[in-house]
Amino acid sequence: MRLHRNLVFTVIDSLEDIFNEKEYADKVVQKALKKDARWGARDRKFVAETIYEIVRWKRLYNEIAGTKDHYSRENLWKVFAVWAVLRGIDLPDWKYFEGTPVRRIKGKFDELQDNRAVSQSIPDWMDALCVKELGEKKWTKELKAQNIPASAILRTNTLRGTKKQLQDLLAKDDILTKPIKGYTQALELNERKNVFKTAAFQSGLFEMQDASSQLVAEFLEVEPGMRVVDTCAGAGGKTLHIAALMENKGSIIATDIYGGKLVELKKRAKRAGAFNITTKKIESTKTIKKLYNTADRVLIDAPCSGIGVLKRNPDSKWKLQPEFIDNIKDIQKDILERYSKIVKVGGKVVYATCSILPSENQEQVARFLGLNQNFKLIKDKKILASESGYDGFYMALLERIE
Repeated sequence: MRLHRNLVFTVIDSLEDIFNEKEYADKVVQKALKKDARWGARDRKFVAETIYEIVRWKRLYNEIAGTKDHYSRENLWKVFAVWAVLRGIDLPDWKYFEGTPVRRIKGKFDELQDNRAVSQSIPDWMDALCVKELGEKKWTKELKAQNIPASAILRTNTLRGTKKQLQDLLAKDDILTKPIKGYTQALELNERKNVFKTAAFQSGLFEMQDASSQLVAEFLEVEPGMRVVDTCAGAGGKTLHIAALMENKGSIIATDIYGGKLVELKKRAKRAGAFNITTKKIESTKTIKKLYNTADRVLIDAPCSGIGVLKRNPDSKWKLQPEFIDNIKDIQKDILERYSKIVKVGGKVVYATCSILPSENQEQVARFLGLNQNFKLIKDKKILASESGYDGFYMALLERIE
């Protein structure tokens, strides 16, 4: 591979924004890809994948480069050089790479393989927490899986067409996909491409949604004609899936504390042809109380640590702090306690997270059931990236009984 100066400079600029300005990697990548309209698919792929890879392996590269977790412009070039050397890329004769110790980089990489937190590029506190909750063997396997970049997965919008129709339409744009066994409406891209400029997207035939995430709405066991409340709807990925499963019959109330996300949901719903959705911003506890005892189904896609989706959001492991985990568990307890009251007697609730920590999942559900004898657990599902190949998730189906 030959390195091109303008592409590499874009990567360095982007890393500076992520590491020093604390911007989110996905937003930085979006900005970077708009830098030069003349770039082809290969150029765009290099920029996006290189940024994410260096973010993913930040700690390992930092240790090898000896940059002491200080990301000056000079040190970013050193980190980039480590990335290139470890991938067998010949460094060009640029001043930024003068004196790069190629042999020492390779030797240091080998030396660090016995230290899991460094070799797998994870903060020490997170490594220790996950060992405590999952056990060393399971966490070691899971961590390796979380360091494999996420696949690009589409969910067919059955309000607009079938999975076969979507597959055929994308193929006309030279975007090849394959179905995934066990996932009803999922298609996996053979290679990453910009699917958002296709006629299929503009027509609302699909949403980008990880395979594991697609299981949550199905877990809720909705039926056409029901009244459903999606309590932490965000921009509505699961809300739209619920609408499709309900065939646009019945009603969905999508709530969130962030009004901006609900505005985005409305735009997505229009494109998807989902017209049974009403959005409601949570202004206070009264917003939720007014919904008590009104729904056949309630989805609580609770805020969480996101440790199950590190493969998709590698920068989140550098932003997370131990105190956030403690705080989010308290929020989960409160949300589950209050939002579960929205469901009618005989109705069902799904509590879901994109975390793999039992303390955010099974333990939260067990605690809730211990305090609320009028609910029972129907079933739950634990998804690990090391077993599924997709995001880590947890979901529990609860029923409100007399």
